[in-house]
Amino acid sequence: MSVEAGATSPADIATAAAADSPEWQTLAKTIAKSVVLISIILTAIFGNLLVVTSVIRHHKLRVTTNYFIVSLALADALVALFAMTFNASFTISGKWMFNQVVCDFWNSCDVLFSTASIMHLCCISVDRYYAIIKPLEYPTKITTKRVFIMLALAWTVSLLISFVPIFTGWYTTEEHRQWLADHPNECVFKVNKYYAIISSSISFWIPCSVMLFTYWRIYLEATRQEKMLCKTQMGPGGGEQQVIHAPPHRNSHGAEDTESGQSTPTKRNITKMKREHKAAKTLGIIMGAFILCWLPFFLWYVTTSLCAPTDCPCPEVVVDLLFWIGYINSSLNPIIYAYFNRDFRMAFKKTLQDLFCSCKPCKLWQTRHRHPGGAAGYGGNHLQQANSATTNFTCKLQTEKGVVAVNKSNKICESKV
Repeated sequence: MSVEAGATSPADIATAAAADSPEWQTLAKTIAKSVVLISIILTAIFGNLLVVTSVIRHHKLRVTTNYFIVSLALADALVALFAMTFNASFTISGKWMFNQVVCDFWNSCDVLFSTASIMHLCCISVDRYYAIIKPLEYPTKITTKRVFIMLALAWTVSLLISFVPIFTGWYTTEEHRQWLADHPNECVFKVNKYYAIISSSISFWIPCSVMLFTYWRIYLEATRQEKMLCKTQMGPGGGEQQVIHAPPHRNSHGAEDTESGQSTPTKRNITKMKREHKAAKTLGIIMGAFILCWLPFFLWYVTTSLCAPTDCPCPEVVVDLLFWIGYINSSLNPIIYAYFNRDFRMAFKKTLQDLFCSCKPCKLWQTRHRHPGGAAGYGGNHLQQANSATTNFTCKLQTEKGVVAVNKSNKICESKV
């Protein structure tokens, strides 16, 4: 969201600064800005697309909570694609290079996708709340249908406070509309007090309050469960374990807790509890990173919108810094997933390996299959396997003379030229 509190154009400031600086210093600053901003953009796009691709490709990640994460990753990728790119061109060149319609589109996308990000985090906090605070109600409260309804509401609300008021002109004052008519090549986003309060409340303050409440309750419950876990493992006599009998139910990861000959109810409950706590911890870190990145911007946004520009001056470099600190959040989530969540880390590794191998001149890939009895090798050569239940791997090696395949039952694919 690009907000200009004063009437001075960033292009004028950049032009004046360039005139007073030596040419080599201006060039060095431009190159440094370009490298940093482009790196942030590419990291956000690539990282979030990696999240989406990994969830689609790996069945273990296709669980209820990850529907929110996929939608969040799409919102963050779109922030980088439609908001960061225009802001980077504006920041690097010091001037707006497009028309007024593109300016409104940029500001609308900025508000839309930034709001959608925090709406998704709010939905995730509610999901974690029911998974940990009310686990028995989770399967009936957080159904797949309700998840998609929550996602639709998150995108709809974001759309209603972005494109609608900006393209209709409701977001600004009459004086600023006249100024834009007189300066069609400028892109200055100045909001009125009503839009500033409503948009900031919906985009940040209300969802942030919901998240703080839910994660506070989750923290208290997790602490209580950890104490119960210690008592359960030690037992009243200090050595024997107590057995907690709980009815089987579907957890937030889509699996149903069922009886097992090798697992007692206590062990299953402990495993489930630890899994839920770990997921809540990861998502809590994501929420904390979002608040730390966007809180300074929204404090500035509300303050400068409610007071006169002369009463609340703010250097242009500080405004740019606040924007890009918020934008950096869109590239942090995939890094947090990879560091704190083993399933995502392994999925990322596998996806990147497949992508890297598919780009090699000599393509090597594995296809796993089972044979009922005898196995037909590649090219019509019939191979016998010692055990019909053994899983074989067919290794296909692309060479200049064609494709050579070797069946290996020991799961090792060797290439000999």
